[in-house]
Amino acid sequence: MTEEQMLAGSKINNTGAQEFLYNKYSPKMLGVCYRYAKSRHDAEDMLQEGFIKVFTQLHQFRNEGPLESWIRRIMVHTCINIIKKNKKFSDTVDLIYANNIQVKEESILSMMQTKQIVESIRLLPLGYKTVLNLYAIEGYSHKEIATMLEIEEGTSRSQYARAKNMLEVILLKKGIIESPRKRITIGNIASLF
Repeated sequence: MTEEQMLAGSKINNTGAQEFLYNKYSPKMLGVCYRYAKSRHDAEDMLQEGFIKVFTQLHQFRNEGPLESWIRRIMVHTCINIIKKNKKFSDTVDLIYANNIQVKEESILSMMQTKQIVESIRLLPLGYKTVLNLYAIEGYSHKEIATMLEIEEGTSRSQYARAKNMLEVILLKKGIIESPRKRITIGNIASLF
């Protein structure tokens, strides 16, 4: 099935086309959701709610960019809305689905490092983790983050700075980085995804 057939079929609620679209994009999108969730169950719930929005809003997709990017934006906004609505996640760290995060460099070392970094990011407080994901990985500006989270722009900047500092401490304690002089920069972290 071509992407055009998949899109056309999904827009008219053809279950085969919708299943094809879901199977094609859900593994990557689960990785996106997982960065915002505290457990596999929460990430799966975010994914399902996000795909409901994808299928109900698919008629709005105008082929002005990659479909994957459009779906990703919906997933990120779904995650943010769930966080704002619930603000209650379990404290357990479930890493089984961290493997579904898209890694640009496929070496085993890179994949292990990505998993450790994801685990470390997930240990951050909810606000820090959310701002760090939105700014460093998704590429939103502090102004956009402030609007999305209904906070002040200065709060976004402050939470981002604190998240970077806390993440560095966690990475040092875990031995992922050896010293503050050999930092893994946020740009380097974002380049893994």
